[in-house]
Amino acid sequence: MTKPLFSMFPEVSAKEWKQKIQADLKGADYNETLIWKSNEGINVKPFYHQDTLENVTTKAIPNTDWNICETIFAQHTDVANGIAVNALKNGAESIKFIIPNETVSVEKLLKNIDLNKTTVFLELQFLSEAFIKNIQDIVADKNLIIQNDIIGNLARSGNWFSNLKADHDTFTAIAKHTNTLTVDTVLYQNAGANMVQQLAYGLAHINEYFNHLNDLLSPSEKQSFKPVFEIAVGSNYFFEIAKIRALRVLYQALATDYGFHAECHIYAIPTKRNKTIYDYNTNLLRTTTECMSAILGGANTIYNMPYDAIYHKNNEFGDRIARNQLLILKNESYFNRVKNPSEGSYYIETLTDQLAQKGLDLFKDIEANGGFLKQLKEGIIQRKIKESAAKEQEQFDAGKIILLGTNMHPNTTDRMANDLELFPFVKTNARKTLLEPIIERRLAEKIEQDRLKTE
Repeated sequence: MTKPLFSMFPEVSAKEWKQKIQADLKGADYNETLIWKSNEGINVKPFYHQDTLENVTTKAIPNTDWNICETIFAQHTDVANGIAVNALKNGAESIKFIIPNETVSVEKLLKNIDLNKTTVFLELQFLSEAFIKNIQDIVADKNLIIQNDIIGNLARSGNWFSNLKADHDTFTAIAKHTNTLTVDTVLYQNAGANMVQQLAYGLAHINEYFNHLNDLLSPSEKQSFKPVFEIAVGSNYFFEIAKIRALRVLYQALATDYGFHAECHIYAIPTKRNKTIYDYNTNLLRTTTECMSAILGGANTIYNMPYDAIYHKNNEFGDRIARNQLLILKNESYFNRVKNPSEGSYYIETLTDQLAQKGLDLFKDIEANGGFLKQLKEGIIQRKIKESAAKEQEQFDAGKIILLGTNMHPNTTDRMANDLELFPFVKTNARKTLLEPIIERRLAEKIEQDRLKTE
């Protein structure tokens, strides 16, 4: 055989495929029968063809290296350090410590952790330049990423740590010390924002920081910056892959305009929005596919939320199972062996382009109307997220969005009232805030509350 195998088959255009499908429909409407519209306003076609790539303008930036992360709340230093060291011995490749206050000794927290081999994230639940300087003195030039997100704190709590000016002054000093900043978009996803909103809000969020730092940093300081985006990944598998790829495209474009470093670090975790307390083992399936989306989308660091995280206190079994899910994906499913595996998929490439374009349009609208902080203060961002969340909730209540074991095929003998170590629902504590905080809410909360009342 002298001719390549595929040269024996004639090429078929997208138009010819569509004509064949329409003939097979025997009069049924092609658009109504086979095309569905996502909550992001994207019309999803029944097939994608190479012809569709002619209109794709974005080019996603590949990433193949990803680390398995363990997240640890550092209330008690010695305990947190022990958990971290044990996790690293059992497959974790990076550690994230959540530090609640300034009394925590970072030096003790990092005991027996080799920062030359292990990247450690420090998420501070307070704002202190002195604390940061002390950390820098202890572990200068090591793989330590200090997460600093004053706007994220404002969106989540409704208040600045102190006030707008003081927070920005401290933020600037910390950013210069650490050469990084964090943008928390997890909140937007967990509160019910659609993917276009997540992308646009994340971009507008970091644009506030770039605007503030633009005249305060030299060109070389800007190039040394590498921001961290924290993202939540849902169960819309291909869309989530495209969302992460679109985020890299959008960030690169924005950073290049400002003269900042064009690469960002993406830290991904599964969403809480679709997790349930009943038939909780299905959470394992959800987090597995969500982590797969994060990997294929190009996340740098992935923390897999334990299946029981919404109703159990942190426990060794849940952490081990969550870590093992990622270990299987890496070491047995070889999800780290193929460079940019989603590249060239007509469907994913098209989704990436459409999400990036729609995210950019919404970002431009936000900036044209005063910017992210202004819209947050006026409650516009909160209102838009609520509208998206309400739409999704209606779809869930109507059975159009399915959570197996909750709104479809529930196990009526399942009992959870005596197994709740954490309160798994929205907490309402009256307090004074500068603006309306963005509230995370799971889809299954009402069904679960009704079931608990009848146990």
